[in-house]
Amino acid sequence: MGWREYEHYPKTTPIRKEGGIKAKGGSKLGGERWWAKRWIAVLSGFDLGARLTRGRSYARSGQVLSVVIAPGVVNAKVQGSRPSPYKVSIKLAPLAPQAWERVIAELAARAIFLAKLLAGEMPADIEETFQQAGTPLFPTTSRDLVTDCSCPDWSNPCKHIAAVYYLLGEEFDRDPFLIFTLRGLPREELLRRLHGLEVATQPAAPSRDITPEPLPIDPTAFWAAPPAPVALAAGELHPSAVTAPLLRRLGDFPFWRGAEPVLAALTPAYAEASLRAGDLLLREGEAPPSHER
Repeated sequence: MGWREYEHYPKTTPIRKEGGIKAKGGSKLGGERWWAKRWIAVLSGFDLGARLTRGRSYARSGQVLSVVIAPGVVNAKVQGSRPSPYKVSIKLAPLAPQAWERVIAELAARAIFLAKLLAGEMPADIEETFQQAGTPLFPTTSRDLVTDCSCPDWSNPCKHIAAVYYLLGEEFDRDPFLIFTLRGLPREELLRRLHGLEVATQPAAPSRDITPEPLPIDPTAFWAAPPAPVALAAGELHPSAVTAPLLRRLGDFPFWRGAEPVLAALTPAYAEASLRAGDLLLREGEAPPSHER
């Protein structure tokens, strides 16, 4: 007897709890960026039935109380119709170390991938890199996901698991490195290895002996700015190819619920600050503008 024959189950009213993680809602439920949409599209492609749809209402109403993403497993607590929250686990087999070695080797062959990942961006065709390495980034069948919930509804996925599915999409939207974490390589380790690749692809700087610069005798000169570099004096200023790289590296706040993502909200300010800083640096001999009223 297949699980579809048990689609008709009694409806229950969940207990409302304050402080739950509410999905952003709307037509973009599950995330806005391509990798988050891809996660939801993969799940929808598994033809999981009405349970996946019912999970949307749980995700919107804040019934998910906590979500913890670790290598190979997601643990969550979801408030249902009983006093104690249900415990949900979603397991996705981590990639083998040999598979990650192949993926890293493929990334090393594409400098643009290194630049984007180090800036906190997910390259649009990174799935192709994983495929060339002989391993998928996202699950390919429903059997790749091993799920469990402590609720009495033994159908799988239940609405509690489905709610976590949708919130995972939003978390991936916030921080694409969480997809790699779930696949077995946490952000810190991946960035460490990517940094190693970046250093290895750059030409070695010529070695030279550097004599330490003595401290100034005049204490007031300690806070004086050094002379402007020659390139600045010549009017040469080259902006970064990536806007707000540090902000992209840090990612959004966990489960950010602002009107727009933190990166989208602050990037214009970073761009304006960069332009003003460049303008001030190129004003040789001019005093900075006064802020006195």
